[in-house]
Amino acid sequence: MATFALQQRLLQPTAGVRRCPAPFRPVVPSRLQRLQDIVVHAAAVEEYEEVEIAASSKQQNVRREKPRSKRFKAMQTKTPGRTTEIDPKEAIRLLKQTASTKFTESVEFHARMGLDPKFSDQQLRATVSLPFGTGKELRVAVLTQNDNLRLAKEAGADVVGGDDLIEKISGGFMEFDKLIATPDMMPKVAKLGRVLGPRGLMPNPKAGTVTTDVAGTVKDFKGGKVEYRLDKTGNLHVLFGRADFKEEDLVFNLKAVQESIDANKPPGAKGVYWKSMYVCTTMGPSLRLSVSALQNTKAKPE
Repeated sequence: MATFALQQRLLQPTAGVRRCPAPFRPVVPSRLQRLQDIVVHAAAVEEYEEVEIAASSKQQNVRREKPRSKRFKAMQTKTPGRTTEIDPKEAIRLLKQTASTKFTESVEFHARMGLDPKFSDQQLRATVSLPFGTGKELRVAVLTQNDNLRLAKEAGADVVGGDDLIEKISGGFMEFDKLIATPDMMPKVAKLGRVLGPRGLMPNPKAGTVTTDVAGTVKDFKGGKVEYRLDKTGNLHVLFGRADFKEEDLVFNLKAVQESIDANKPPGAKGVYWKSMYVCTTMGPSLRLSVSALQNTKAKPE
């Protein structure tokens, strides 16, 4: 009897002792709730990406001004600014005043064209003979054979050769600024494409560097014939003299460049052909030209 009473007492809860709570059971969200959470999360991500793209595009549109020297800023005050179009003669006069470095600066022409170089019928590549030259000594190399070797040397070519010159160029010889080749040498020159192509030295009929008239071509390039080509962004860059040239000579050279570009207008050109044109010295500020004023300027008389 006493044993039974003791067992009953042990089974009864003791005062002040808490019972063990039921085990934790996590609440599993329903399928509808999960879909709603996914939609809300996707909308938040999309909104964040739009804000991020807008911020990055805004930063790209902001044009950062290049740090300029005191000399450049002083010369810039003598010009009317990049947006003001001026007469070519006045631009050349101001251009010569802004050439204030210790060395003789080159004079450059830059133009933004209404062409898209991605299309084959809007490519622009040609040459122009400047009436008064560029003022720079051009090193000309000629790849030819037989009698043309003698003619090229007599015309003033700096380097002349055939198969031997091809081997020298393959070995790294690059002591020339322009390479001229006759058509019979072009199959052999093809293997030099990886060497000459990136440097813009590969002979090309459009550039006037593949010719049968070796002597005449050498004299032309030695006398101031320059090549121009539309770059990937649709711009042209042509060197047309030096800052120590006479103003009249620079105007005639500039006019020759403009006439050549107009004469070689691609057949696929649409809309405005000349968007803008500028002249500047190597280290000076740019001056915007009036396109119509340059086109109406008289060229050098023959």
